[in-house]
Amino acid sequence: MGETVTLTAWLTDKSGKGKIQFLKLRDGSGFVQATVFKNDVTEEVFEAARRLSQEQAVRVTGEVRADERAPGGVELAVRDLSPYAENAGEYPITPKEHGIEFLLDHRHVWLRHRRPWAILRVRDCVQRAVTDFFHQEGFVRFDAPFFTPNAAEGTTELFEIDLFGEDKAYLSQTGQLHAEAGALAFGKVYTFGPTFRAEKSKTRRHLLEFWMIEPEVAPATHTDNMALQERFVSFLVRRALEECQTELEVLGRDLEKLRPAASGNYPRVTYTGALEIIRKHIEEGDLPPNVQADVQPVEWGDDLGAPHETILGYHFDRPVIVEKYPAAIKAFYMQPDPEDPQLALCDDMIAPEGYGEIIGGSERIHDYELLRARIEHEGLPLSAFEWYLDLRRFGSVPHAGFGMGLERAVAWITGIDHIREAIPFPRMLTRMVP
Repeated sequence: MGETVTLTAWLTDKSGKGKIQFLKLRDGSGFVQATVFKNDVTEEVFEAARRLSQEQAVRVTGEVRADERAPGGVELAVRDLSPYAENAGEYPITPKEHGIEFLLDHRHVWLRHRRPWAILRVRDCVQRAVTDFFHQEGFVRFDAPFFTPNAAEGTTELFEIDLFGEDKAYLSQTGQLHAEAGALAFGKVYTFGPTFRAEKSKTRRHLLEFWMIEPEVAPATHTDNMALQERFVSFLVRRALEECQTELEVLGRDLEKLRPAASGNYPRVTYTGALEIIRKHIEEGDLPPNVQADVQPVEWGDDLGAPHETILGYHFDRPVIVEKYPAAIKAFYMQPDPEDPQLALCDDMIAPEGYGEIIGGSERIHDYELLRARIEHEGLPLSAFEWYLDLRRFGSVPHAGFGMGLERAVAWITGIDHIREAIPFPRMLTRMVP
């Protein structure tokens, strides 16, 4: 305290009258109140402060001092101030309430405000934690291509690319297949980059473009894979709680609901057991507030819908791992359960508080003949998967991995309602700009 500092900042709001002006400033790292007393500055500086408009950039020099009445308990007593330039027009996002579509239309400037500032700083923290976690676990970052000639899980959800009228490719929906090649070369790898899903969905859990973290380990079992997921997610939550308390407070996040996830010890239930939990909640009418009363139980063999994941999420106080789904509803590359071949050695991690699936993973089929048969059964072009089958022809071992959607994880950690706010510029069925 008492230090004199100079910074470039932007005006978010101001108030005052007579001989005093209160300026609310931001500099990218945070927000601070600056106080301009007429008797402490020249007439020119006081008039410049009085004329400032919202989001006008200024260079400010002042003394840092404690003030319990100021936001954050600190304020800047201004000694000098000079605007960079007058704004060319009226700033579109005023302190009044605005609808979400209006704010997304102006996302390029909405990013400057407290809520998106807090969310995207948590996103940055989580991204750094991802690389720190895998580095300490001995993983190699392994970048997968964005263009792919084939689909990992069918072509119905892929964006097709015309390659100069001569051939076609797709925007990748996952880095998994290429990461498997990396795992058999390096042992432990992870991919981290944008992926694309052509789903005509308008739910709060879907984007057309999002970021995925996809580790692969060879050798590894289904059990190893679930343990890695638990260590990974609990590490991310701990890091966010340690480094982003200010941002989470800005968002009004209930930290007590988040803390259990930081300690690990995630419950594990089978798909069949999960169906029983869901059925019991429905029969007893014990439903979360955002699940409609007419929701129906899941029939064995059907996938879980969003309401069912929500029920499961509210049943536990931390993420729950649901394992051993029916093989028929899962991807072709998942290893069958040797104790019951109609099941796959796979799992989904369901976040609490209604945020649904944040991770999907499995042990991969390592037997050449079985994988080839599964590719043919799915009607996928065998020629496009010859390189993938080579991984089973030469030195195959049991291996496993998973994928986590970054935006879904950030939405849960920050407690926001829709993942469109968890990425700087969301790409959705109804939104391509800005």
